[in-house]
Amino acid sequence: MHAEPAKEVPLDIGASESPQPSPGDVARDATCNIVLYQPEIPQNTGNIGRTCVAIGAKLWIVRPTGFRIDDRNLRRAGMDYWRHLAWEMVDDYSLLAPKLPAGRTFYITKFAERTIYDVAFRPGDFFVFGRESNGLPQSLREAHADQCLRIPMLEVARSLNLANSVAVVAYELVRQQAARNSP
Repeated sequence: MHAEPAKEVPLDIGASESPQPSPGDVARDATCNIVLYQPEIPQNTGNIGRTCVAIGAKLWIVRPTGFRIDDRNLRRAGMDYWRHLAWEMVDDYSLLAPKLPAGRTFYITKFAERTIYDVAFRPGDFFVFGRESNGLPQSLREAHADQCLRIPMLEVARSLNLANSVAVVAYELVRQQAARNSP
């Protein structure tokens, strides 16, 4: 079930107080870039925003969403962190796709052969996550099969919560960077 697509509205959750990048800017200086492909649950997006703030990542939200960006559940989950978040709304994935760096964009899906532990991540990498209800579309998975990664889990678990998945992947990048920077 999808609600009406989100509309760009003045935010009352603090984002307008934070300088936003020019439309279409790709944040290559961010720790990483988290792309949510048509997220459906505002609380997940709010929690993902908090994770992005915690590690210095940029959040990309691809429409349509299952909520309005001014949703109170998004505000509650994002708390006062949202004003510190570098984020951008994209009307359609086809508008963002040409800006994504070849070889440094990873599609997170349970259908991948390789895991997140098989790749040496670098600052500025992009991680694309699918909808809560059905993940990434098969067309995206097939078009980028060599860049698909999965989070290891037992087969009895169908999937992880989207916000948890983002945190696992993002903190694997942070862990790898810390390991490379330690003496």
